[in-house]
Amino acid sequence: MRRVRLRRIADAAFVAMLAMVCGGLLVLPTGFERPPDPATRRARARVRSADDDGLFRHQIVRTGTQRLELELLDGPHRGRHTEAVNHLLGKLELDEFYAPGDSVLVEYTLRDGQITAAVVRGHYRLRAELILAAIFCVLLVGVAGWTGVKSILSFAFAALMIWKVMAPAFLRGWDPVTTALAVVAALTGAISFLVGGLTRKGLTAFLGAALGLGLTAVLAGVFTTAFRIHGAVRPFAETLLYSGFAGLDLTRIFIAGVFLAASGAVMDLAMDVAAAMDEIKAKRPDIGLLTHMGSGLRVGRPVIGTMTTTLLLAYSGGYTTMLMLFISQGVPPENVLNLNYVAAAVLNTLVGSFGLVTVAPFTAMVGAVIYRSRVSTASAVCGRA
Repeated sequence: MRRVRLRRIADAAFVAMLAMVCGGLLVLPTGFERPPDPATRRARARVRSADDDGLFRHQIVRTGTQRLELELLDGPHRGRHTEAVNHLLGKLELDEFYAPGDSVLVEYTLRDGQITAAVVRGHYRLRAELILAAIFCVLLVGVAGWTGVKSILSFAFAALMIWKVMAPAFLRGWDPVTTALAVVAALTGAISFLVGGLTRKGLTAFLGAALGLGLTAVLAGVFTTAFRIHGAVRPFAETLLYSGFAGLDLTRIFIAGVFLAASGAVMDLAMDVAAAMDEIKAKRPDIGLLTHMGSGLRVGRPVIGTMTTTLLLAYSGGYTTMLMLFISQGVPPENVLNLNYVAAAVLNTLVGSFGLVTVAPFTAMVGAVIYRSRVSTASAVCGRA
């Protein structure tokens, strides 16, 4: 009972510490914020009328300008009417077309208490995003309980680390691979010990995932060079260079993105194997080192098959329309696979799969050694998960 209480206290303390870290990251400035303009406001607005006379249709795309009459729905100027112009560029992925009754996000400027200019920033999606996030959190906590709370915290920590630490560090010119490795190590540790607890299970998952991600990072660097891939294949990479960051090493950022993208699946598999080995040890305390290692590896084998397919589906989902275009034009497979952005997707999938294939034996070996030891750092403090 005493060990159980110690484990629960340590678990609660770790959760509280990570929650405080998340709070600190949330208020941490990125260093790239623009000074707020006291004359600028943002609010939800409704489109009362739309004048489409300035639009020109070219087959399936529209260009030109759309004049909108808006009514502000919230904020200090609720109920006021203003006009805005919607410029369409002829790019379906960027343009938005509005009709009367649509809810939009508007940014407007004040002068002497009057609205002098207004710009529409797209359909208003913030409320739907908050509702979706709330439903997800309620469902996760309802199904997983306390573990669900910790999962939400780990999700928030990962998002904040990428937004507040990694991306600003890249923009400041820090080496992307080294920075991403440090961020991934912090995420792996936090998530492994949050989900697995400050126990041998958490330690096993952390070390197994770390070894798998280390190999993934090495392979990403080697095969990015072998494939002669440059980071400009990523969306908005060229735009970023033209935005005042011409000195960025896009290829190193691409390498960092490869093992960062695979890290979630690697951690998932490492935790599966670690949890299985923890349960095996609980049922068979006398199990031998090699037998325990083999059991962990056998547990990981079927999961590897599904997780590698998961990576393939996750990456290919974003390229569905591109694949449809190539098929419709009868482009030979050799030409398709040799394109730089297709080769980048192949590299993402296969290098990430290498990490998945190796993380199972890594975790099994590490776990067998850790559970063989009568005293370990985690178990001495907290006991078994």
